[in-house]
Amino acid sequence: MLELIVRHGTVLDGTGAPAFRADVGVRDGKIAAVGDLSHAAARQDLNAAGFLVTPGFIDIHSHSDFTLLADPRAQSSIAQGVTTELIGNCGHGCAPIAAIEAAKGNIYGYGPQPPITWRSIGEYLQTLEAARPAVNVLTLVPNGMLCRTVLGLDDRPPTDAELREIGGLLEAGLDEGAIGFSVGLEYPIERSCGTEQIVQLCEIAAKYDGLFAPHLRNKDVAGLEGIDEGLRIAAASGVRLHIPHIVQRPGGPPDANARALERIDCALRSGFDVSIDMHTRVHGLTNLAAALPSWVLEGDAARLRERLSDPAIRHRLAEHKSLITSLALGGWDRLSLLTSARRPDLMGRSFAAMASERGTTPFDVVLDILLEEADNPYFPLCIAESYTEDQLRQAYEHPACMVTSDATALCTDGPLAVSVFHGAYTWVSWFFRRFVREEPTFAPEEAIRKLTSQPAERLGLADRGVLAPGQWADVAVFDPERFAER
Repeated sequence: MLELIVRHGTVLDGTGAPAFRADVGVRDGKIAAVGDLSHAAARQDLNAAGFLVTPGFIDIHSHSDFTLLADPRAQSSIAQGVTTELIGNCGHGCAPIAAIEAAKGNIYGYGPQPPITWRSIGEYLQTLEAARPAVNVLTLVPNGMLCRTVLGLDDRPPTDAELREIGGLLEAGLDEGAIGFSVGLEYPIERSCGTEQIVQLCEIAAKYDGLFAPHLRNKDVAGLEGIDEGLRIAAASGVRLHIPHIVQRPGGPPDANARALERIDCALRSGFDVSIDMHTRVHGLTNLAAALPSWVLEGDAARLRERLSDPAIRHRLAEHKSLITSLALGGWDRLSLLTSARRPDLMGRSFAAMASERGTTPFDVVLDILLEEADNPYFPLCIAESYTEDQLRQAYEHPACMVTSDATALCTDGPLAVSVFHGAYTWVSWFFRRFVREEPTFAPEEAIRKLTSQPAERLGLADRGVLAPGQWADVAVFDPERFAER
């Protein structure tokens, strides 16, 4: 007696092989049989006639570290067939933690609930497991949290002793279950991390056969140099390299994307163990507080208000290069306020338009909004029109490229009901609708492989990502003619 039989479906097994008609039987949480099960019995039958039956989709670049604790139902993921997420990306994450105030600005989706009771990677994973999230979860050790644990908000290179402490925390995280290491070299705290420092940490990750996922130092004017740095780090340390969101932002040379992919091709031909990914939106999205160097955020809300009201400090901040000023290279008219607790009336408006109305500069508007949001400066998000669909397509077509959300798992009700993150509910469905059904860049079997067995193999998951006997029964069933954003 099987627990479940998915009957009469068209199976795409995740390997890229052609589709075939078959039933899929499940027992004890694993796939027991794939084939003709017309004479088999099950406690539950699911009629999948006219539907595709595939492995559950794997998100190799997620930021759901905190939202899975706030509401573990992960409706935005489950509703579009996502069953596994890799968190701890871009140097962001939930652990390790020394001082909560120094840490919370580096956690996407942070909120007061649940309270942070953990300190180490291992304790965080135990807390997450107790929450019983609806998706499977793997994590990287985020460098931003390592730096904040050892350096607080002091944005400077670590001393030799501090680097040894950071390395010890990385090794502990890998011992406690993390599968690799990430950095966010465009973000405060990590901007001071030197190449040699990252090499030494990647050498630790390499001892565990860990995956190194760098949010590179630059994605605009010097974006290609950022890729070169990532490749040098991998060559010097021997670590396996995965470069997220490979498409370049405005500001670099006009052929930057072609040259970026050429660098990946050259690395692969030279024997590098490298892969890439790209999310499924034409926008860049981040915390508005990324405009500020870390020292501005030290102390309480009153101290932040004092600094952001000081003309001399504001002038100094206007000269500071940040991820926000990088996003603005495409034009302040293409950079908008996405979320705000204090000024919801401004949400969706460009910084150029707000500046024109106020008779000030767009960056002054950024500082004014952060001044109003001083009680929780990490809440407001901004969004920039940074990419085109053609650029996304070119990235997806690369054999080493996987498709990702670069978002947080959300829910339509409960504590996350008011949360927003573009792509959270739509990344797989948009990709399938746009590039399989409407503009057939990919055959269905290849698109499903990019979402299943390819990321599973990169993450070292031997028992997920393929529909075959013995694999865990992470299964997606959907109508290929209607699968789209909701």
